[in-house]
Amino acid sequence: MKRIGIDVGGTNTDAVLIDGDKITASIKVPTTQDVMSGVKAALAHVAAHIGDTPRPLDAVMIGTTHFTNAVVERARLERVAAIRIALPTGASLPPMCDWPEDLYRAVDPMIFMVHGGHEYDGSPLVPLREDEIREAATKIRDAGVTSVAISATFSPLTTECEDRAAEIVRSIIPEARITLSNSLGRIGLLERENVALLNAALQSLGKTTVQAFKTALAEIGLDAPFFLTQNDGTVALADVAAANPVFSFASGPTNSMRGAAFLTGLSDAMVVDVGGTTSDIGCLIGGFPREANNIVHIGGVRTLFRMPDLLPIALGGGTVVDPETGAIGPRSVGYRILQEARVFGGQTLTTSDIAVAAGMIEMGDPSLVRDLDPAFVQDTLARMRAMVAENFDQMKTSAEDVPLIAVGGGAFLIPDEVPGASEVLRVENAGVANALGAAMAQVSGEVDQVFSDMTREQALAAAETEARAAAVAAGADAASLQVLEIEDIPIAYLPGGARRVRVRVIGDISFG
Repeated sequence: MKRIGIDVGGTNTDAVLIDGDKITASIKVPTTQDVMSGVKAALAHVAAHIGDTPRPLDAVMIGTTHFTNAVVERARLERVAAIRIALPTGASLPPMCDWPEDLYRAVDPMIFMVHGGHEYDGSPLVPLREDEIREAATKIRDAGVTSVAISATFSPLTTECEDRAAEIVRSIIPEARITLSNSLGRIGLLERENVALLNAALQSLGKTTVQAFKTALAEIGLDAPFFLTQNDGTVALADVAAANPVFSFASGPTNSMRGAAFLTGLSDAMVVDVGGTTSDIGCLIGGFPREANNIVHIGGVRTLFRMPDLLPIALGGGTVVDPETGAIGPRSVGYRILQEARVFGGQTLTTSDIAVAAGMIEMGDPSLVRDLDPAFVQDTLARMRAMVAENFDQMKTSAEDVPLIAVGGGAFLIPDEVPGASEVLRVENAGVANALGAAMAQVSGEVDQVFSDMTREQALAAAETEARAAAVAAGADAASLQVLEIEDIPIAYLPGGARRVRVRVIGDISFG
């Protein structure tokens, strides 16, 4: 199978062309301010090698930071409407009550709280007031808002209220883009509601981003199915992914971890992905990133949904070093490293300059950092080693030494020995591990919800059926699907033998 994988990072845009297990072409170009011109340059380079082998191009997979950046920068976000079905409860904590003020202003929400929802045992809290939902939908329509997030108490237990509310809203606003909280988040109303609102605010950007990538592919003459990478190490058809842009959060480091597994053949290891601005430390389990099972903050917003368990640290190839104190970060020159770093003729001292001065890597003009005090260089390297060691230890879950795979364009910053690591692995093509992870990704489907009034076997079977259907909808070949993870937890305080079931299946891309 021949594929192109692209990963758009804050500093570099990487691309690879793979044919089966062989890397045919690769390139790393600085990420451009407008993003798309850098993507086109990377695409054009690897596309020029497609004819090197007789097989046609099967697919293009792109990992992008567009959606994360939009939240962090408070830009390109759509106005949203929030409908919470929970009254008479929750009135003292309205939707988005815990959002940073600048992000709240950026989405300028319309907020409606209506009667309905369910108790923790699945029984109705109060009857759903459909007239209140119609009134809210009418006001939303009149305001010209088309992006709506609907949340209800304990909707992962029963989706009845959210489903009915969506029907009513669509009958009044046929063009509405609706996000239901039960399709994204877990138990915990505020966190689940938050991720639904973030998703709603990003759906317009998702549509325009996908169209921009399609245009770029067409301009270069590439005619192949187009996928976006997800934060569980898989991909989904671009149009499917655009409807749920939050699943692309943290997909870059996830791609790097999958690429690290591919390059080393290890399925269980720690990975540090060193970019130009930050390093992300994560754990591979069975060849996929360990999933976070706690609160994850995105742009200052509390969420609880599918995210990789990553620890970002302010150490990258473009991280600024204070020439007076030796303090490292958190600022970075990012994609401007070729203009601002000392070894490239700039005036800013970066970690890359320190590495060149120490003889760890060759880049730029080493004579431009010869004036650095060797003692200062060694002290700065010691601080960098301490940062890596401390955060690596924090992410380990075993007292035993485990392998550490160093990938990313700034992997040279990782020392050869790290306390707690059995070895530090450096492999060829580690600099484009993120694009490689994108190129070789599969398609997954996941279900994480509460089932009741059925046996354990029935609950597991129902969850697997839903997960398989989700995978096929995302572009998987039904015949290739296999169960990757399955877990169930009985919930003693709920009636009807209730249990939370999580099933994840994975399969190859369908080209049928």
